[in-house]
Amino acid sequence: MTRFRISLVALAALSISSLMTPADAEPLKNIVLVHGAWVDGSGWRPVYDILVKEGFRVSMVQEPETSFVDDVAATKRILDLQDGPTLLVGHSYGGSIITEAGVHPKVVGLVYVAAHAPDIGEDEGELGKKTPSVLGQTPGAIEKTPDGFTYLKPSEFPKLFAPDLPLADAEFASRSQVLAAASVFSTPMTAAAWKTKPSWGIVAGNDQIINPDLERFYYERAKSDWTVIEGASHSVYESHPDQVAAVITKAAKSLGD
Repeated sequence: MTRFRISLVALAALSISSLMTPADAEPLKNIVLVHGAWVDGSGWRPVYDILVKEGFRVSMVQEPETSFVDDVAATKRILDLQDGPTLLVGHSYGGSIITEAGVHPKVVGLVYVAAHAPDIGEDEGELGKKTPSVLGQTPGAIEKTPDGFTYLKPSEFPKLFAPDLPLADAEFASRSQVLAAASVFSTPMTAAAWKTKPSWGIVAGNDQIINPDLERFYYERAKSDWTVIEGASHSVYESHPDQVAAVITKAAKSLGD
């Protein structure tokens, strides 16, 4: 009789365990943030501070922007250092990076923040031309060095990239740009992690760098759980960190170990 009772208890425990959903499990703790072109990882600081207070282990990738291959490699290098399941977040051009690097085995989900999400064989440059942004219709806004590195004209940066940041902050960002090799925008994807991993997306409603309609297209195609932050510029991660962090937290909590 005792053995029978033990068997029933074990069976009941197994049944309860089998009914548990990912939401019942502990949320993952590792989050990796990937910045976009012309900026660096320091722009994530407001979001980082919120996520750390919530108990997440957060790392930023500092990609060199010397080539798409280099930037993907820099991201995978940080992913290799994670100690478990990881949520990978990308802003702007960083979305292309996480689309390629997100096939890494430690990545369990993706968050696109005003970001590109091309398919295999596509590149963000061509997609941007088909759905042009204000930037794409502003001649001379992007300048190029003799050796093929691009930057956003400092006089245009505040009104195109960061119109909802304090002017002093936007001007500082315009003078501390990481110059990006022109080729990073035209390198076709060889992988599309959003095809096999769950994704979330944020549309910046007043984005001047990427057309918000293109962001919507990406997220709808990827079947992402996406939201719009109305009035937000391309610098949405700095100007609306609470809302951006809330989306990232939601994604993390929906992904169990």
